[in-house]
Amino acid sequence: MSLVKAKKHLGQHFLTDKGIANRIVEALANTDKYHQVLEVGPGMGILSDFLLQRKDLSTYLIDIDTESFHFLNEKYPQLGDRLINGDFLKLDFDVMFPEKFAIIGNFPYNISSQILFKILDNRHKVIEMVGMFQKEVAHRCAAPAGSKEYGILSVFLQAYYKIEYLFTVKPGTFNPPPKVHSAVIRLTRNEVEVLDCDEKLFWRVVKAGFNQRRKTLRNAVSAVIPKDKMDDHIYFEKRAEQLTVADFVVLTRHVSELMQA
Repeated sequence: MSLVKAKKHLGQHFLTDKGIANRIVEALANTDKYHQVLEVGPGMGILSDFLLQRKDLSTYLIDIDTESFHFLNEKYPQLGDRLINGDFLKLDFDVMFPEKFAIIGNFPYNISSQILFKILDNRHKVIEMVGMFQKEVAHRCAAPAGSKEYGILSVFLQAYYKIEYLFTVKPGTFNPPPKVHSAVIRLTRNEVEVLDCDEKLFWRVVKAGFNQRRKTLRNAVSAVIPKDKMDDHIYFEKRAEQLTVADFVVLTRHVSELMQA
């Protein structure tokens, strides 16, 4: 089998360190809650090798790269229909996975936010995610309220998942090496099925708050609720980065009440 050439337009940087690959696979820790795992962008299968050794998991692979698909099809003929040549961002989870499942991968950095929002959109199905991201993105996901990295992605993910920053990975462990450091994080679904507020309004309030993060929320969320409808609630005098997920839920309920008054 000839090796797969990394393609810049697909953001491919193939992990070469088997020790790190094994650590990533071992980080799948909640397999009592699922039996299927989908690896995104397996490339030449360095994670897949360890995934397929796990008897507690049924492994699926998806890669948009046709060259990778043919390489993996030859390497793992036993996968059959569990090897998919397609776009993860367009995959219908409800059709492919009738039950809850996990996602793992060394994700292409150029679509990392899209991958995370796809997971969020399917939070009723995705119980756990272990993934490699650009270090800055990983920090943003796990950032606490009050930090400069805390933002829209932090709030949305932390509303539904426990987020753990597991470890940092140096550029030299990839081929070709990326120009940035990488990091592995784990998302574990929390107990929140539905937020205790209007979820669509919650998303609007959070986005508005962080889109003008240097302003107080009184000014930032005026696109959601006119200033003349606001009262003297303490959260209107704070900036978005100062509010926790729970605070944003409270603020959203308050905004909803003011809008209906």
